[in-house]
Amino acid sequence: MAHLNNSLFILSLSLIFLQFFHTAVARGGQRDPGFVDIPYAASRRHLSEENHFQKLNALARGYMTNSDLEKAIKAFHGRCRHISRIYSIGRSVLGVPLWVMEISNNPGKEEAKPAFKFVGNVHGDEPVGRELMLLLANWLCDNYNKDPMATLIVDNVHLHILPSMNPDGFSLRRRGNANHVDLNRDFPDQFFSINNDIDERQPETKAIMSWIKDIRFTASASLHGGALVANYPWDGTKDKSKSYYACPDDEVFIYMAKLYSGSHYNMSLSKEFDAGITNGAYWYPIYGGMQDWNYIYGGCFELTLEISDNKWPPANELHMIWEYNKRSMLDLVASLVKSGVHGRIFSSDCGYPLPASIAIKGINYTIKSSETLADYHRLLAPGHQYEVVATMPGYKTRTTTIVVKEELMTLDFILEPEITIADRFLPNRCVSRRSLNIFAVISKSHMQVSLTLILVLAFLFFLMKRKAIVNHFKVRKLIRQRRVSAV
Repeated sequence: MAHLNNSLFILSLSLIFLQFFHTAVARGGQRDPGFVDIPYAASRRHLSEENHFQKLNALARGYMTNSDLEKAIKAFHGRCRHISRIYSIGRSVLGVPLWVMEISNNPGKEEAKPAFKFVGNVHGDEPVGRELMLLLANWLCDNYNKDPMATLIVDNVHLHILPSMNPDGFSLRRRGNANHVDLNRDFPDQFFSINNDIDERQPETKAIMSWIKDIRFTASASLHGGALVANYPWDGTKDKSKSYYACPDDEVFIYMAKLYSGSHYNMSLSKEFDAGITNGAYWYPIYGGMQDWNYIYGGCFELTLEISDNKWPPANELHMIWEYNKRSMLDLVASLVKSGVHGRIFSSDCGYPLPASIAIKGINYTIKSSETLADYHRLLAPGHQYEVVATMPGYKTRTTTIVVKEELMTLDFILEPEITIADRFLPNRCVSRRSLNIFAVISKSHMQVSLTLILVLAFLFFLMKRKAIVNHFKVRKLIRQRRVSAV
């Protein structure tokens, strides 16, 4: 009995010790292997990994397997087809499809609306996001045209939800993917030349990067576990120091992080993080992270959300965690159409949309309007005055001063062309410019088809011409023969 009590006492101390240190490594801090003898450490590590896997396997009861998740995604689409579509952005190392649910009143159509994405399960042993993504999708479906927030989001945003970026890590019960790579360290970095080799990147990372090229996301959030905080860029520093390192849109990210934290049940009450938010580099720096890459290369404002102190809480706590985070998730998506400045850019002489650039004076960050609809969506912190600058090669720059409040602001730009000497001699400048634009579109999306068609027509023309020439000589030969016989 005494032996049993001693064992329970030691187990309790171990759990307290692990609980004390779990937040320090929540975002992937590396531990020093120390001076332990390597063969002994290897055998102990093997036993530890087996025990860890068994514990997580037990905790996974009640969570969806990868197969369950795919079925749940398809079932959601089956009953919510009127406001959704599902598609895969690629496959994991082990070939599991990376399924995405798009929720909108016009899913799959290009519209002058902002797009938001949620990404869950970046780390395989942080599965809470997988579950919350399905709960969010089904809540929006159930409450569309019933709840004002659900209706606002579905009608005005294209919401894309990737429940699991790392299905292999989930099934293997480990942080990295099947190749033991931490996917939140696998993106190109702004300070150091890591991950620059395209061939070395993981398929899951490549899928995210291609996704960003295909869809112009305004904002994004990835869901993690192991702490309770809204984390924002920059995630690293030039000198690798642990210090606050602000990105150009620091005020906007603070606003977004506080919006999530303030709507959460208890995130803003954190004793570890002021207001429940943190600058990534100030917490501890990482390199090759997804949120910095999104902002720099994708024009997308991304937060890293730590939504549960426990990385793998028991399944019976998932509904409570959903209730704690539901309002925050909805408010973050709705902020795309409830704040910032949005609009389209047109040509004054011809009236067609222009793929121009939008900048804010004093902020070193530029976004572009879309190629076809010329819509732009610029997130800005409310309560400030901004000078919005629209620029387009061949057109005069336009600047407008606005005051952003916590409400939708629409600002369209009409740019005047810079008249050149060549333009003055054109009979109809708008027609010529539109023709050039049409040719540009064709050259981008249909060049191969167009070239094939031109070659086919040229070949047919050649055959017809050849036949005509042959017939001509035959006729001439026949005429000569007749003349000879007539003589």
